[in-house]
Amino acid sequence: MLGTILHSELEKFYDPNLLVGNETADDAAVYDLGNGTAIISTTDFFMPIVDDPFDFGRIAATNAISDIFAMGGKPIMGIAILGFPTNVLPAEVAQKIVDGGRFACHQAGIALAGGHSIDSPEPIFGLAVTGVIDTEKVKRNASAKSGCKLYMTKPLGIGILTTAEKKGKLKPEHQGLATVAMCQMNSIGSQFSQVDGVTAMTDVTGFGLLGHLIEICEGSNLSAVVFSDKIKTLDGVKDYIAQSCVPGGTGRNFESYGHKVGVLTEEQKAILCDPQTSGGLLVAVEPNSVQTVIEIAKDAGIDLYEVGELKPKSELDVVVEIA
Repeated sequence: MLGTILHSELEKFYDPNLLVGNETADDAAVYDLGNGTAIISTTDFFMPIVDDPFDFGRIAATNAISDIFAMGGKPIMGIAILGFPTNVLPAEVAQKIVDGGRFACHQAGIALAGGHSIDSPEPIFGLAVTGVIDTEKVKRNASAKSGCKLYMTKPLGIGILTTAEKKGKLKPEHQGLATVAMCQMNSIGSQFSQVDGVTAMTDVTGFGLLGHLIEICEGSNLSAVVFSDKIKTLDGVKDYIAQSCVPGGTGRNFESYGHKVGVLTEEQKAILCDPQTSGGLLVAVEPNSVQTVIEIAKDAGIDLYEVGELKPKSELDVVVEIA
């Protein structure tokens, strides 16, 4: 659907300073200022995924800021986007949502510098975020290389746990696990971008791991192998899959790109196509830089794990196998 929306009969405006637009499904736009520095610009917002308004605001802001980190940049400012049903919910709820967003901004070291609100049938919140980066450090979907190892910074299964909670099946010991994961800031991306052997990064969100990996493969004209036995998931995820706690977005994801991947078991499909909210970074690393990246992650307290590797282009974009 997005491809249809973005298609236009109007002549495309060409700006040589626009280093990254929407052609390769990257996380943000990047504009060269001409002095070795580029501006990164992005926006993201959605309706509540959790009941607590503060947590909702925090998650939405963390998710929006992540796009700056996924390009390798440093955020410098956030602008709030708020839709709120003023005739249904009290203003104090909106205040808590914005406070959650402000808290996330402060975690990222930036100010919530302003914003805009509208009256809407349901709450909506997110940010427009501006960041900066050295032009030679930008990490594009189109810059990955064959032979790169693929790493993730967060476990998968956020969509599955939030669905289990909506269905009233979430066990007490799993309460809050998804929220903790969604609130984890992807600031490690700014450090990864300083490593020349990191060739591409993206954050894994609504399209699931496979969908965002396909974007890298298509952008860089490569294919990938995913090692299903190395994928880490949040506690309880496989049990909830067995209880049919799989979000509707998983099926829609597979319908949109399933023909580009190899054969999957139902469990693999549920995990690898699970739509994430404020998911982790997917990082492509050349073999000679793997140890450096692992050490950076370890020093930052990030549980980095390998998920696969990039290969020369073949018939399928992604093949899932047991390593």
